[in-house]
Amino acid sequence: MNLLIRHQYIDRETDEVKTESLFFDRLVNYLYSRSTEKNRALFNALTSERTTDILGFLNFDLPLKRYFYSPYKLAETLSVLLDECYDPPRTLDTPRKFFERKIKYWRYRPMPPEKDAVVSPADSKMLVGSFAEHSLIFMKEKFFSYQEMLGKSSTDWLTAFHQGSFAVFRLTPDKYHYNHSPVCGRVVDIYQIPGRYHSCNPGAVIHVVRPYSKNKRVVTVIDTDVEGGTGIGLVAMIEVVALMIGDVVQCYSDRKYDCPGTIEPGMMLAKGQPKSLFRPGSSVVVLIFQPGRMAFSRDIISNLRHSNAFSRFSQGFGKPLVETEVKVRSKIGKRRI
Repeated sequence: MNLLIRHQYIDRETDEVKTESLFFDRLVNYLYSRSTEKNRALFNALTSERTTDILGFLNFDLPLKRYFYSPYKLAETLSVLLDECYDPPRTLDTPRKFFERKIKYWRYRPMPPEKDAVVSPADSKMLVGSFAEHSLIFMKEKFFSYQEMLGKSSTDWLTAFHQGSFAVFRLTPDKYHYNHSPVCGRVVDIYQIPGRYHSCNPGAVIHVVRPYSKNKRVVTVIDTDVEGGTGIGLVAMIEVVALMIGDVVQCYSDRKYDCPGTIEPGMMLAKGQPKSLFRPGSSVVVLIFQPGRMAFSRDIISNLRHSNAFSRFSQGFGKPLVETEVKVRSKIGKRRI
């Protein structure tokens, strides 16, 4: 299978078809080549926590890099708007600080006014799907195993979200790496599931069957049918680590980035507030909704089958699956009436 093909997506703000520059593409292509996968021991070593830590250090923490590093040049290369940054650009004096930057989201990422709106948890490229066969966006286990994703022992949540819908948000290395709460509600459960550190690059996704549910991840279940909640039922927010991302740090703040704290059952999350931080690299957030509760925005569903864009996700899946680039805190849907 040829992986040296372009990967395109839809820019939501302009409705343009754009071609993505895939970071570390040569490395990823090598890791997931057929010759490497045949050597299972080597493949497991390359997708281990230790390898992720080493690659993360070499790319983001190596002291020698400081002599050649400029946040201004990196921002220009990645098309990052430094005016959005919360801290002065000169303080982003290492690649790690740059990729873990904070932004003035209250100014540059406004939220919709509707109480029942669900918002994007990240600056990312987004796909939507459903586990229900009668749905027009049925995509059973294309990107992850439903049972593996939530945890096979989590029987309550497997039952609650059965035949529901989902959204996948793929963060790339150039993106802002804080994740925000997509809804307002009360945390009823949070737990971690161990796993590998597969890349979230599209080339890796089409090589590895259901990679998102094989990676280490954190599952947060939020009840929005509470006083002051979004009123869309239970929502599972799943933060998936990846190659060169060794961890996801829970750091919820009610106001801007002030007084960050861990997530615990019983606490209320305000929609649009920072919830967690991915370490540098690229990764994925998955939202799962209960059946009949979520109505995705029409443009996102329409873009999914966009006739003028080519996606690597099309390979092996039969039909085009085109992502939409969305901003954190932008509306992606609302409560189904």
